[in-house]
Amino acid sequence: MAAMLSETRQQLIALLADGEFHSGASLADSLALTRAAIHNNIEALADLGLEIYRVKGKGYRFERPLSLLDGAVVNADRQASLHLFWQLDSTNAYLMGRRQLCGNGEACLAEMQTSGRGRRGRTWVSPMACHLYLSYFYRLEQGMAAAAGLSLAVGVMLADALEQAGFVGVGLKWPNDLYLDGKKLAGILVELNGQYGEAAEVVIGCGVNVSMPSGVAAAIDQPWQDLQSQQDDVIDRSGLANQILKQLDSGLTLFSAQGLAPFIDRWQQRDCFADQPVQLIMGDKIIQGRAAGIDANGNLLLAQQGQLKAYAAGEISLRPQA
Repeated sequence: MAAMLSETRQQLIALLADGEFHSGASLADSLALTRAAIHNNIEALADLGLEIYRVKGKGYRFERPLSLLDGAVVNADRQASLHLFWQLDSTNAYLMGRRQLCGNGEACLAEMQTSGRGRRGRTWVSPMACHLYLSYFYRLEQGMAAAAGLSLAVGVMLADALEQAGFVGVGLKWPNDLYLDGKKLAGILVELNGQYGEAAEVVIGCGVNVSMPSGVAAAIDQPWQDLQSQQDDVIDRSGLANQILKQLDSGLTLFSAQGLAPFIDRWQQRDCFADQPVQLIMGDKIIQGRAAGIDANGNLLLAQQGQLKAYAAGEISLRPQA
């Protein structure tokens, strides 16, 4: 279980975020603590997945500088509410829990998640102040049926935001992953709530690998990529989050009015597996064919023996053929 992030530990992270060495004595003076207390709190931060170097005569520093989230930058030029936390079980769960109070565009971000979730209940590894854990609320007045293909449209929005931030070559993997250099960069989790004939309450979760700590990478069971590998300067996570939120603002307005249609061609252009041999894993069943894009409802099209067959997302995993 992750250590609780007390105010003292928040302050300690902020002091060390520059990536420079800080002596135990200077940290103790800054926080009005003993050297022993600094040591204990450093150990607690290591339990959160932060890589900390300790050098005698120099003190402590993080493996690399951290870009801590700044709410004013994250929500710049936006009117919707923003909830920003140091530590949270799940940003999606937070918005789902208050969905009846939410307005369109309301967002939640956390420096760390203790129970981050991906598709089909998988754990989303969420180390402190390294990646983006972002959730976004939208109410679809047309109801649950209008959400068909939403995760695909969100993939396009997220890829566009990353491209605007200077990260080229981002691809999309059906139904809800973003890839870079053939490895997973980001994932999308769309959760719905609503009754027949009523508006659908939608929470969109986006997890983006920004700067993967070396000590955390071993816990991930699939090839991954992060944005930091693409540039030398520390990535401004707050500015990146702002670009993503603005893309979601405009993209959800378009999706609400026109559905998936405006996004289909844009999704196809980024399709990682276009015209490649793939397999669909459905429990114990494996279906093979050639990926042929998506249809108007966002179903995967698979070419099999001269015919096109459509498959809905559900409990299906798409993989390249071995």
